[in-house]
Amino acid sequence: MSRHYDHLADVEAFAAAVERGSLTAAATALATTPSAISRAIARLEARLGVQLLRRTTRRLGLTEAGRSYLEQTRTAFALIDEAERSLQGQGGTLSGSVRLSVPTTYGHYRLPARLQAFAQQHPQVRIELSIANRNVDLIAEGYDLAIRLGELPDSGLVARKLEDAPVCLVASPEYLRRAGLPRTIDDLAQHSCLSFVMPSSGRVFPWILREDGRDRDWTPGGALRVSDDPLGMVSLAEQGAGICQSYDFIVGERVRAGRLVEVLTHTRGRSRAFSLIYAPHRQLSAAARALIAALSAG
Repeated sequence: MSRHYDHLADVEAFAAAVERGSLTAAATALATTPSAISRAIARLEARLGVQLLRRTTRRLGLTEAGRSYLEQTRTAFALIDEAERSLQGQGGTLSGSVRLSVPTTYGHYRLPARLQAFAQQHPQVRIELSIANRNVDLIAEGYDLAIRLGELPDSGLVARKLEDAPVCLVASPEYLRRAGLPRTIDDLAQHSCLSFVMPSSGRVFPWILREDGRDRDWTPGGALRVSDDPLGMVSLAEQGAGICQSYDFIVGERVRAGRLVEVLTHTRGRSRAFSLIYAPHRQLSAAARALIAALSAG
């Protein structure tokens, strides 16, 4: 009798190539060679009768068939993992890995303490953390969870709000001595206002303010613009380059230490939301579910 599942190693090679982004990285993860990974994917495509990957010199891209197959096989592997854990009698001890993508603001200032507490409680869980300001494709890139900023589009993903993070305007004492203290929002037009260019649209991220009880969005038009990493604005402001808007959890310590000064405090009152997202139809591991619970608990 032939073995019906003797191709599972080829499926694992395919999933590793997509998640790692290249045949070389997949080969390293599976302790084999890139040519072996390539042959495994070719065998799998021949078995299924469809093309799973589009190969270019720079990257691997999923076909529609490949995306669907990858999603379903991940669910199957997750079920196998759960079955093995339930039989191993681990007495509630979690193990396995969780892949998490977060923006730099949250990854540097909000997440470390929470992950440290989680790691102490679940030392056998490995967390693979990507800190970057781009919206990853959870399914195609093999992430279990992601933290994202702002209102999320109706993408079919589950979103759990982690917090509404208040924002404020800050500048260095040296800049304010040189340029003066703004008294109104209109005064900002005469100041060096540091702006962030959104990677997704190429447009300047507006400042969110509140004036006389009404919300007001104001777009900074300064000559110095930052792209890719909004933390760059805070570093520039601290060195006297101008005024920036940032989160209290980022600039609060700098304000208390006197390295930055909050300006236009009467325009406070607005915040931006951070949410934890994941695909509802994926079979999340026990480790991923535990991390969701830990992060959502704040």
